[in-house]
This record gives sequence, C-alpha cells and structure tokens, in this order.
Amino acid sequence: MINRAFFISVLFITVILGPAASAQDTLSVNLAEFIQKGMERSGQVAYEGRAVDLAKNRQRQARSQRILPRFELSTQHGAVPGVKSQTDLPKGQYYLDPNLENDWEDWAIFTRAEISAVQPIFSWGAINKAIKAAEAGAKAAEYQFSAVKAEAELQLFELYYSYLLAIEISRILEEAKSQIDRVDRQINEMIEDGDPDLKESDVFKFELYQAEFEVNKVEVEQRVESIKRIWNYVLQAEEGVIYRPVENFLDPIPFDLEPYDYYQNMAFSNRPELKGVNSGIEALRNSADAVRSQQYPLFFLGLTGSYANTPNRPRQTNPFIINNANFATAGVGFGIRQNLNFPSMRASVDRAEIELRRVQDLGDAVMDGMILELNENYQNAAIAQVRVEQTEAALVIARNWVRNEQLNYDLGFGDVEDLLDSVQKELELRLELKQNVFDLNKRVAALYKASGISVNQLSVN
Repeated sequence: MINRAFFISVLFITVILGPAASAQDTLSVNLAEFIQKGMERSGQVAYEGRAVDLAKNRQRQARSQRILPRFELSTQHGAVPGVKSQTDLPKGQYYLDPNLENDWEDWAIFTRAEISAVQPIFSWGAINKAIKAAEAGAKAAEYQFSAVKAEAELQLFELYYSYLLAIEISRILEEAKSQIDRVDRQINEMIEDGDPDLKESDVFKFELYQAEFEVNKVEVEQRVESIKRIWNYVLQAEEGVIYRPVENFLDPIPFDLEPYDYYQNMAFSNRPELKGVNSGIEALRNSADAVRSQQYPLFFLGLTGSYANTPNRPRQTNPFIINNANFATAGVGFGIRQNLNFPSMRASVDRAEIELRRVQDLGDAVMDGMILELNENYQNAAIAQVRVEQTEAALVIARNWVRNEQLNYDLGFGDVEDLLDSVQKELELRLELKQNVFDLNKRVAALYKASGISVNQLSVN
C-alpha cells in the first residue's frame, strides 16, 4: 500500500545521500556535465591516478638502466699543510727523502674527485625484459585506473538520477495533497449533512491516512534538501551555490535491450579489468624472463678516473709513487659480474614463476566474475524494463478507477471507502512507477558498465 511505496523511496534516498553544507543559488547541469565535474573533483579517482604516475615512473627507471646504469662522482675537500725537505732533491722526488716533514706554516685547500661508470654490454636480455615488464605494468595500471573511473561514473550516474527521483516524488506528493484536501472537504460536507452513507470507520481510516501522508511528505522534503547538499559536496560548489539537474522529470533513458551475446562480446573487448590482467600477465612473464637472465654473467665496460690537487704539495714523477694529495689517474676496461649465490637466484626464479601463475589464475577469476556480473545485470535490466511497462499499464487502470469512483461519488451513489482506495492505489502506483524508472536507469547503467561500455553514452543532453 502507500506506506510501502513511501518506505522504499525514502529508504533508497536515505542510503544514497547524507548531510553536507547548505547552498542558495542554483546552477543546472546535465548528466554528462555532472559526471565530468564529479570525476574531476573526486579524491578517489585522483588517488588511483597516482598509481598510473608511479607505474610510468618505474617504466622510466627501467629504461634508464640501458645506458650507464651506474655513473657516480664523489669529491673530498679539506685544508692540509705543505711539506718541506732539508735536502736538495727536486720536488718531484720528495718521496726519496726519508726525513720529509709537514710544513705547518704553509696551508692549502685539498680537492679530490673520483668518477666511475659501468656500461652493460650483454646481459642475456635481462635489461630489455625488465623494460618490457615495466611497460606492460604501466599499461596494467592504466587499465586499472579505467576500471576505477568506470565505477565512479556509475556511482555518479545513480546520484544524478536519485535527485530526479526525489524531485518526482516531491511533485507527486504535492499533487496528491491537493487530491487529499478535496476528499477531506467532501467528507466534511458529508459529516455536516449527516450523510448516512458515510461510515465512521471511513473517517478514521482517512484521518490515519492524512497523518501518515504528512509525515512521509516532510521526510521526502528533507531528503530533497539533503540531495542538494550532497550534490554541492560532490561538485565542491562555491559558497552560496547549489547544483541541480537540468531536467525536471525522471523518464526512462532511451534503451533497446540487445541479445545477451552482444553485451558479452562487448565485455570481452572492452572491460579494462580483462585488459589489465592481460597486461599484468605480460609484465610478469617478462619479469620472470629477466630474473632467469640474471643467473648468467653480466658483461660490461668499466670506466674509472681520479684526480687530486693541492697547490702546496708537489706532484711526484715516479709512476709507481702516488701522492694522494696531487695526482690524476684514469682507466677503461672490460669486466664480468656473476652472482654465485645460486640457491637464492633459483628461489627468485621460482617466486617470479609463482607470481606469474597467480596472475594467470586471477585472469580466470576475473573472467568468472565478469560473466556472473554480466548475467545478473542483463537479467536485472530485462526485468526492470518489463516492470516499468507493467507499472505504466497498471497506473492507467488506477487512474480510470479514480475517475470512475469520483464520478460515482459526484453523482451521489459512490462509496467513500472505494474512492479512498482508488486514490491511495493511484498514488502508490505513481510512486512505484518513478521508483521503477529509477531502477531501470540504474540497471541499464550497470549493464553498460559490466559490458565495458561507458556510462557517458547514456547521457541526456
């Protein structure tokens, strides 16, 4: 009856919406604009977007390992005393003086710089595989981000139509209030005239109905205000501004239900979760290959260079004698690097293979969940479509019933209880129809999301 219809509508709005700040001026937005603004201001979407940035950063890091992955420079600086010799040796041969002493009256700044670089020549494909793994990982992160955005779009879609649902319920109640007031006047006239056809039980029923109606009317009015506040919160409206839908009526979105195979094929082609899993499998496969390659020796070229300069200390001319405060050396050579901890390397390979199999199993799980989700949403959309059609037909019957009972009553041989029942049934069906239209739109959007189709395609311009 009427209480159940009110309860369903009010409960739904209560679950979806919550308290936020108040507003004054009104700006109208359509569905596409609402979704766009909501996505731009969503903290959750922004947070997930950082995962894509991190994946791209790892990709750049992997690529940087191809050219000079190790290129280091270090310097040391300080104050040191000079040296003095009591012999006639040239400064370039001071190392021959066993009694060479520090000159504590002669100070200078000591500077030393050391540079080293390693350039891989052949790594058995380890570097290239690591780069490919990072690239596939970046793609997987982008697909995951697309899945998060699709979920956010669906939530914003439902929030948009919840506002229209609240507007429609409020409008229906306003119209019903006029009808109830009319019946109230008629009953009062019958009471004043002492009409014997009016039963006392009818009066009590109508008074109870009026009381329940007023309570539910206030609840819906408060929910409309709550929706306005939550909209402004989602859209981060400026103070003194409130957003509302550009439409004033909740209508079924234009939709033709295609055969199930159509949506399944679209899901296989478009679902970002599937694409993300495939990219994740590719990333781990390349990562496993890179780990296997690390079991073999790495061939590389090495470059080292050192330079030190202290003005108050002489450079020694003997190539076998180096003055740590004043010298220059450089070297280039070929090297081989091999990790000899084979058990650890084998464990790393096993771990990479386990992670690969785990993601492959995840792909099967995602596929299973996608098929179940798609079947459920297809079924829900089909049922919701029929429910709207049947409720519309029932509402036509209920309106005819009200007109018939009102006409009979005006002619003087109608029954008050039948009139009240017809009015109550019509109101219940009007509310139920709008709730069913909302459910249909929500089910269709969920079907689109499950099929990998953007909810934006359902936008009403």
